[in-house]
Amino acid sequence: MNDTLAPLEEQVIVITGASSGIGLTTARMAADRGARVVAAARSEDALQELVAEIEAEGGDATSVVADVRDRDDVREIARVAEEEYGGFDTWVNGAAVSIYGRLEDVPVEEMRDQFDTNVWGLLYGSLEAADHLQNREDDRAGAIINIGSIVSERSIILQGSYSASKHAVKGFTESLWMELERDDAPVSVTLVEPSAIDTPFPEHAKNHMDDAATLPAPVYAPETVARSILHAAEHPQHEVTVGAGGKQMTVLGELAPRLMDKLMETVFYRQQRKDEPPRSDAENGLEVPAGDLEERGGYNGHVAESSLYTSLRQRRELPRSAAVGLGLAATAAYAGYKLFGSSDEPTRE
Repeated sequence: MNDTLAPLEEQVIVITGASSGIGLTTARMAADRGARVVAAARSEDALQELVAEIEAEGGDATSVVADVRDRDDVREIARVAEEEYGGFDTWVNGAAVSIYGRLEDVPVEEMRDQFDTNVWGLLYGSLEAADHLQNREDDRAGAIINIGSIVSERSIILQGSYSASKHAVKGFTESLWMELERDDAPVSVTLVEPSAIDTPFPEHAKNHMDDAATLPAPVYAPETVARSILHAAEHPQHEVTVGAGGKQMTVLGELAPRLMDKLMETVFYRQQRKDEPPRSDAENGLEVPAGDLEERGGYNGHVAESSLYTSLRQRRELPRSAAVGLGLAATAAYAGYKLFGSSDEPTRE
């Protein structure tokens, strides 16, 4: 493909899941950097508020009320982008919903609904974007950016169905990337795999646990993901992990899988539960849209505002082999401490 992507200030960017969390942060950041934004989500009120905010600050945005589980809604996103801006340059598939609980406690019907959003919604968006970007009248290259997760690489306990959906996202994205590359299509395909991110993810999750849900440390700010997404919108790359903590988890899972299993069964099992009653289930994102523009969640511990590892990897200043080597010793030490040195301590939130 022509690997030259337009500067962000010359782009039109479609973002699904734009009303909260990573999608909202990315929409605001893209607009701040001069991109024209097509924001898509289920909540009309939240989208209208977002567009008004961007325009008040001198940006350019439009919105589309869409449920990505409906392919016609996804097609409508592309139609509006074409009508308002003559098309788009980057499509970010960010819509996703989460479920906490043991697999045997989660109704299969809910898992199916989750896959409709996390997998089928992303698939619809990717195919719509690929069709548009391959058939533009100009010769500009475009980008498809799919938001996976660190659990695309290594499943996490108590989020089994979410992990499964993100494994599917990785498989689909890799196949799409290879097919478009083989056709020499002018389309960059990137899989972004965030570590735990301080968004309303736990608050919006359907929760089948007896305790409130939270995130396992280390936790990063949503801006770390937004910066990675927008970097990929300008610089073609196949895959990027956001946060060294997530990379260390996958490295340990590959090199010492049984140790990682034990960590999951002890440390990660505790770190995803708060010692307080679960939130009301009436507003979970599986069933209702997010009504408020919330970038951050309610995480009580330390939140890293940047990731040196991700920054160096995206600038290709840190080779993959070096990154793995540097992280391995720290990961092993962390794992040993967590598993054998602190297994009887209460979870720190």
